Formats: sequence, C-alpha cells, structure tokens
Amino acid sequence: MSRQIVLDTETTGLSAENGDRVIELGCVELFARKLTGNDLHIYFNPERESHEDALKVHGLTTDFLRDKPKFATLANDIIEYLRGAELIIHNAAFDVGFLNKEFERAGLPPLRTFVAEVTDTLAMAKLVYPGKRNSLDALCDRFGVDRSNRTFHGAKLDAQLLADVYINLTRGQDALLIDVASNEPTQGTTVVAIDLSQFELPVIAAGEQELAAHEAVLSQLDKSSGGRTLFRQNGGNAVA
Repeated sequence: MSRQIVLDTETTGLSAENGDRVIELGCVELFARKLTGNDLHIYFNPERESHEDALKVHGLTTDFLRDKPKFATLANDIIEYLRGAELIIHNAAFDVGFLNKEFERAGLPPLRTFVAEVTDTLAMAKLVYPGKRNSLDALCDRFGVDRSNRTFHGAKLDAQLLADVYINLTRGQDALLIDVASNEPTQGTTVVAIDLSQFELPVIAAGEQELAAHEAVLSQLDKSSGGRTLFRQNGGNAVA
C-alpha cells in the first residue's frame, strides 16, 4: 500500500523564478488513509524579506526566520522523507515549482525523480464541484472541517486541514481518526442475525455529484495504475 504525504509550503512571495523562497514546509503522512504521526515541519531562513502581501497571509517575519536553517542544509533530509511517496498538494504547481527551485539551488534533482506521483486536490475538487469555489477554506467549510484555529496560513496546519479534506473528497469519510469497527463482537454484546430477504430494498441511483466524485477517483486510479483500472476493464462492473 502506498505512502502518502499531504504537503504545503509558505513562501516569501508568488514567483520562485524571480527569487522568492520557501520559508515553511509542512508535511502530514498518511498510510492506508490514516494519520501516522510521522510528520515533518520546518521553518527556513530565506535570506530575503517577504513581500508585504505574503507577510499578511503567513505572518512569518524576518526576525522570526533569521535563526532558522537554510533550505539547502536540510534538502537531502527532505528528499529522504518524501522519497517514494505520493504527494497530495492543493494547487500543486505552485508548491512543486517552489520546491524544485530550492532543490535546484542546492544542486539536487527535482521532485519527479524521487516521488511516486503528485496529486492535485484543487484539480480534483474542480472535477467534483465545477464552477464552485474550491479553495482550501471553501472545501473545509463544504466538508465541515474545523479551521477555527487558522488565523494565519501555516504550512503544517494547512497540510493537516488538507489531509482531512482529501479523505472527504475521495471517500466521504467524516474524520481521519475513525477506526474501522472490529469484526469481533465486544464482550457482553449480543449479535442478532437478521433475515434481509424480508426487506425490499430500494435502488437509489447515484446523483451528479456522486458520479463526478466517482469519476475523479477512477481518474486517479487510472493515473497510478497506468490505465489498468479493473473497474474500467470490467466495463464499469464491480469486481467480486
């Protein structure tokens, strides 16, 4: 089963090509779609000031960042942490562009050479909710994800919020920390067998939103399996 890293960055501005730098990296690890606690959170000294508009977003001042490590000193450790994982990123082109520029400055290869793939939750959300607001804030509100502690944008906090959003977006699971109930009955619990043949169960067709969500998941499976999704190969019928 693949390891997933939900990732976010904060930067000094909007253009890596024009010299803006990564100042914070936040990563949350998922395995089997559950939080593992093996997370990564680092602040960096960007050796430059943040643009005024960026500072209003993240609140990370030059004074706060002055004694933090430079990205290049930890770049190899970051690569080893991310190696082989699927990255889950909202508006992935932005974060990937900045990280690739930082790796380039450190004389290291780009992300695509050491991660399994990059999944963009913004692109997924646009498929599921076309024409609607699909920012991280909007998705948190749509799925009931609590963002009350989000005074400023922070890479670790945003990665945690995005992890919950991703689970909801791809599966409809309400929370990451809900454990699957054990198949074994709890001591003292009476298990009653019910004859389901006495019930006439209605067939409820999937709505447009459910079909769009289903198609988004299939698209991700197609991408990761090289077009060998069993559901597609079986003509859209579930595999027993």
